[in-house]
Amino acid sequence: MANAVAKQPRVAPRGTRRRTGATPRRLPYLLIAPAGLLMLGFIAYPMLSVLYYSLQNYNVTKPWRNGYAGFENFTRIFTDDPQFWDALAFSGKWVVTEVLLQLVLGVALALLVNQTFIGRGIARALVFSPWAVSGVLTTTIWMLLYNPSTGISRYLADAGIGTYGTSVLSDTGTVFWAAVLAELWRGVPFFAILILADLQSIPKDLYEAASVDGAGRARQFFHITLPHLKDAIVLSTLLRGVWEFNNVDLLYTLTGGGPAGQTTTLPLYVANTGINGHDFGYASALTTVAFVILLFCSILYLRLSKFGGDTK
Repeated sequence: MANAVAKQPRVAPRGTRRRTGATPRRLPYLLIAPAGLLMLGFIAYPMLSVLYYSLQNYNVTKPWRNGYAGFENFTRIFTDDPQFWDALAFSGKWVVTEVLLQLVLGVALALLVNQTFIGRGIARALVFSPWAVSGVLTTTIWMLLYNPSTGISRYLADAGIGTYGTSVLSDTGTVFWAAVLAELWRGVPFFAILILADLQSIPKDLYEAASVDGAGRARQFFHITLPHLKDAIVLSTLLRGVWEFNNVDLLYTLTGGGPAGQTTTLPLYVANTGINGHDFGYASALTTVAFVILLFCSILYLRLSKFGGDTK
C-alpha cells in the first residue's frame, strides 16, 4: 500500500503550468521586439512627419508664411502645377520602358548562363557584376562614355557616323534612350539573378518528359519554364518598378532632369522642390501623392497578376 502511494506521479498546480507555458509563447515576440521598435521608428516616424509637413506651409526661405495650410498643397498639385503632370507622365514612361526591357534581357541572360559550358562561372560573375556598382559610379562610367570629346561619339564620328562634338545627353531626341541604356546596364543583372535562381528550382524531369512527348524548346519554354517563373517575374517586376519610379541618383547625376526638364521624374521633381526650392511643405505633399500612387499601382498589379496563386 505504501509503495502504491509512493509511485503516484506528482501533479503540478494549474497556476504553475500556465506560467511555465506562457514564457515560450511570449519569447519570440520578446526577441523580435527590439527590431520591431527600430523598424517602427525608422519607417513610421518619417512617414508621419511627411504627412504632417504636407499639411503645412514650410519654406525655410519664407518663414513668415509658414503655418498650417490644410489641403492647400494638394489642391495646388492637381490644379495649378503642370510640371507635376509632366513629371508623372515621364515617370510612367520611364518605369514601363525600363522594367520591360530589363525583364526581357534579364530572362535571356538567365537562360544563357543557366546552360552548361566552359567558363560558366566567369560568365555569371561578369553578368552580375554591374548590380554591385553604385548609381553614382554607374553615372560616372556612362558620362565618360557619352563624353563628346573622349567617348563613344568621337569614335563613331571617326567612322563617319554622326558629327564631332555631339552630346547625346544635351539633345532632347537622344537623352531619354541614353539614360535608358545606362540604367539597363545596371538593372538587367537584378532580373538575371532572380530568374536564374528560380530556373534552377525547376525539376529536370519535366523537360525530359516533354522531350519524349516531342515538345520542342519553344513549347518547353512557354509551357514549363514561364509558368514556373511566374511568381518570380511578378515579384521582380514589382520591386524593380518601385525602384525605377523612385530612381533619383542616376538621372540626377547624369542629366539633372534636363535638358528642358525632359528627364525629370516625380521623385526628382520632389528632390528639386525640397532641396533647391527649399519648399519642404510642398515637397512633402508631392511625396505623399507619389506614395499613394505607388501603393495603388502595387496593389492593383498584385491583384491582376494573381501573385502566389496556382498557375494553370
